[in-house]
Amino acid sequence: MFTETMHRSAIHPLGCVQEEIGVVMPYTRSSGGLHAHRSGHEVATRQEVARRIARIKGYRLADELPQAAWPAQTYLIPNDTLVGLPEARSLGVHSAEDFFGGVVPHAFVATKAISHPLYSPDAVAPTGWSPDFYPMVAKAVLPGYTAFSREDAALAAERLLPLGGLRIKPVVASGGRGQTVVHDRTAFNAVLAVMDNDELREYGVVLEHDLAEVETLSVGQVRVAGIVASYFGRQLLTPDNRGALVYGGSDLMVVRGGFDVLLATLPSGAVRSAVEHALVYDMAVKACFPGFFASRTNYDVVHGMNAVGQRCAGVLEQSWRMGGASPAEITALEAFHADKGLKSLRASCFEKFGSHKTLPEYSVVYFQGDDPEVGLLTKYATLDLDGYSSKLQAPAWR
Repeated sequence: MFTETMHRSAIHPLGCVQEEIGVVMPYTRSSGGLHAHRSGHEVATRQEVARRIARIKGYRLADELPQAAWPAQTYLIPNDTLVGLPEARSLGVHSAEDFFGGVVPHAFVATKAISHPLYSPDAVAPTGWSPDFYPMVAKAVLPGYTAFSREDAALAAERLLPLGGLRIKPVVASGGRGQTVVHDRTAFNAVLAVMDNDELREYGVVLEHDLAEVETLSVGQVRVAGIVASYFGRQLLTPDNRGALVYGGSDLMVVRGGFDVLLATLPSGAVRSAVEHALVYDMAVKACFPGFFASRTNYDVVHGMNAVGQRCAGVLEQSWRMGGASPAEITALEAFHADKGLKSLRASCFEKFGSHKTLPEYSVVYFQGDDPEVGLLTKYATLDLDGYSSKLQAPAWR
């Protein structure tokens, strides 16, 4: 069922056949899946993103339909990263102009697993693992290892635990959920014992130095209908309905254009360094994993204090799908679409748990309600056309 009237081929009064109007449509991967992203608030957010992208492209909006009913020009908003060129091509996704997200050659490439090396050259590795990736990103990521077997995870832990707290990160979890920090082998063994064998074998587990005084910066780029927007921004944390600190939104400083345009606005310092880390990671992915392409890229770069009091920074993970920052990204794209002369802006999005009836003026609401998985939640975005220069150096990393 179409949520807005859609015309296929229409007859013009003069007798000419008009070109079919394309549609923008949410798409849910039915097989496999990395993170799922099928909760109520994520489905509603994806629908609102689809509606707004349809406006930008001049397309119609459609509810999700069986593929046999898709029009020839169907732009997809997938719930997850697409895996493999065959899957992408079967969906009509041949380039970044066909969807909002990314395509990877193997499922593990879309996870934080690629951010670290294996314990040894003969460690268990999935098909498609690139030994060339880590040497290219070594100075842009934190110390750590990725393991695809219990034995390799145990060996990696033996090497890392003497250096301080060890963060264990299931690679299919998102938003910081499911992570555990351990300080000795007994605690590590307890966590290792309850890991799912199939998940460990297919996706792996990340073992990484734990940091204190942490701040996380997002660096990303989106492209829709010929508009390219690049940004850096601070991630926000908020207590969820159970009191745990989780992702609470993003405050983005956005420029019209590519990463080169973004870098040109940044003086030397921690923010510029974080953007450069993300670009090293981005270029290494393109070099080491043929078949990768994306219209939406987002890299989380962390800065904090390690166990011996040293400041360090590195890319934690990547996102090549509609993500938490996407309401802010879409708000920026809408502004650039509406004003062709606009060069920079500040766009923010927020996720607030509990009951929030009063929102800032001109907020764009993406979800407000009681989600079966997370409870009461409000997701909204705001725009500030004058806020870019005043926030150029945020966050103030020491």
